[in-house]
Amino acid sequence: MKKLLTTFLAVASLTAVRAQESPKEEDFFKILKVTAPEGTLLEVGGLATLPDGSLGVATRRGDVWIVENPTSRKPYFRKFATGLHEILGLTYKDGALYCAQRGELTRLVDTDQNGKADLFETVYAWPLSGHYHEYSFGPKVAPDGQFFVTGNVAFGDEEWWRGESRVPWRGWTMKISENGSMQPWATGMRSPCGLGIYDGELFYADNQGDWMGSGGIVHVKRGSFVGHPAGLRWTGAANSPVKLTAEQFNAKIDERRRRDENGRAIKPENVVNETPTLLYTMKDQFPNADIQTPSVWLPHGILGISNSEILEIPEGTFGPFAGQLLVGDQGMSKISRVFMEKVNGEYQGGAIEFRNGFRSGVLRMAWGKDGSLFVGETNRGWGSAGEANEGLQRLVWNNALPFEMRTVKAMPDGFEVEFTSPVDRKSAEDLASYRVESFIYKYHSVYGSPTINKEALPLKGVKVSADGMKARLIVGDLRRYYIHQLTLDGVRGAQGSYSLVHPIAYYTLNNIPDGQKLALSEVSTTNSAAAPAAAPAAAAPVGKKATPAKAGAATKPGTKVDPTRGAKPKLVEGQAVTMAKAPTYDEVKGLLTRHTCLACHQTNKRQVGPAYVDVAKRKYTNDQIVDLIYNPKPQNWPDYATEMPPMPQVPKADALKIAAWINSLSTTGSSSSAGAPKP
Repeated sequence: MKKLLTTFLAVASLTAVRAQESPKEEDFFKILKVTAPEGTLLEVGGLATLPDGSLGVATRRGDVWIVENPTSRKPYFRKFATGLHEILGLTYKDGALYCAQRGELTRLVDTDQNGKADLFETVYAWPLSGHYHEYSFGPKVAPDGQFFVTGNVAFGDEEWWRGESRVPWRGWTMKISENGSMQPWATGMRSPCGLGIYDGELFYADNQGDWMGSGGIVHVKRGSFVGHPAGLRWTGAANSPVKLTAEQFNAKIDERRRRDENGRAIKPENVVNETPTLLYTMKDQFPNADIQTPSVWLPHGILGISNSEILEIPEGTFGPFAGQLLVGDQGMSKISRVFMEKVNGEYQGGAIEFRNGFRSGVLRMAWGKDGSLFVGETNRGWGSAGEANEGLQRLVWNNALPFEMRTVKAMPDGFEVEFTSPVDRKSAEDLASYRVESFIYKYHSVYGSPTINKEALPLKGVKVSADGMKARLIVGDLRRYYIHQLTLDGVRGAQGSYSLVHPIAYYTLNNIPDGQKLALSEVSTTNSAAAPAAAPAAAAPVGKKATPAKAGAATKPGTKVDPTRGAKPKLVEGQAVTMAKAPTYDEVKGLLTRHTCLACHQTNKRQVGPAYVDVAKRKYTNDQIVDLIYNPKPQNWPDYATEMPPMPQVPKADALKIAAWINSLSTTGSSSSAGAPKP
């Protein structure tokens, strides 16, 4: 018995060691709660660090708090102002706090030094139509001391899915001086929640929606157009720096505005368009307009669904990542990391996961005096992966060095990956340790987009630097303006043989740089996973003709095929109902990830949308679930503020498989509460 116990403990100890071989993000960056007074609701809309180290916290409920000693175990909260209108940004400048309310940029000053604001000064006010979606974000202080503010679009009445600029400067960035003068700066924004200054330039983050296939961060130059056409309505104004007009846009780009025989508006996803537009092709269609594509795409459902604050990491903070950017996400309650470079005068770069697991949606971030990161959170109206409705937390680095991709840079013949610590040379010189794919999103008036034109790219060689800190990959078939997904799941660290904490980076290749290409004689072409002989095709069912698998089925660039049409298998309605056995979660997880379902739904927990177990309780047939994937009915789920967009891009075979799995949950039991009645 003693020997058996000794063996068990040894095995348990070895298992524990192996479990620690590849540390996770939480082993380096710890999330701490900032304790607020009981009953305080911190639906954070703005954060600002003051010169004395105190933290300014603005809320969507219209309050401003000053938090003294915010990094201590018992910070002191002092209410500085109240009664403002949905603050969604806060900054400090020259002894005053500035915030963007729904209809104005406001200056708040404590003139009598009693700890409370007594001067509320309107710096500049902009029009409002009264639509609920007309949020205003900012300000961010420009290098010249002026302020940048952005405005959300509204939505249509009958065409509730279509973004509209009902009053001037909705869907625009405005630049406002302290004396109250305003100059329109750029347009094409849809829901521009995230603003940030990098390299002395303005960048903004938008969310997926109509005309926005996915989120990303965009360089906002004066006079640029960044994609959403609603704001073009005001480019005829005398002070508009944007030259593209709505008439020019509509003459070349189909907005898919159609009506049926009864005069009712038809959703754009139900209007056939065989040749989807790509955003970067607008550069050729409108050569005299400054069309700005994302500097870095943040793939939807992977690096966020509602991108927010952009914040540069200062020197001496967060170790090897100083000088890079952090980008929050409200819907997925996470932070991503972005690194950029300038190639041929244009910003581009990569994005990688950084830290998940915040208690509510990440909306705002600010650096503390001690180098920790304050994270302000809210989920009201939008929902979030974090279950709490609000929150103020702090992210603290423990000074241990994570094994990560520090940067990815474009090369004339591929990419160069720089690591935070040396790699194990054997693993890094093996092409089997790497995969590179590229894809892009549609540019259309439909809400969001699937990934399209996806291709696996050939890897021809890898060169590891002498110090083991860099790996340069020769990659074929690079495509400008496409997102290139680099997966390094086989690379190990020299110390401990650790895998990368985050093995996938998404690089937006706006330009391919000039320069010296590597010769094959100086690279490793070893591939331990060389393709084995093809296995024989499975026998076709009785009475069916076998169909050979297609090689290289990915759509090639230039192919005029809409992946959401014509490629769906022709299945008999209800096929999934007659499946002998419902698929398991492991069998559908890849589909749920690929089609971004997991961005809004979880199996047992309410998130942005209902839990799958609650959908199962509705007792829909598989076919009904498929219909609801393609044409959601928000009225069926009145307790959820964020409406599910139509998902016509999901192939029917995948949709039926997902539906069968969802319905299998009704037989496994769940503690989730029952949903609303069936339609």
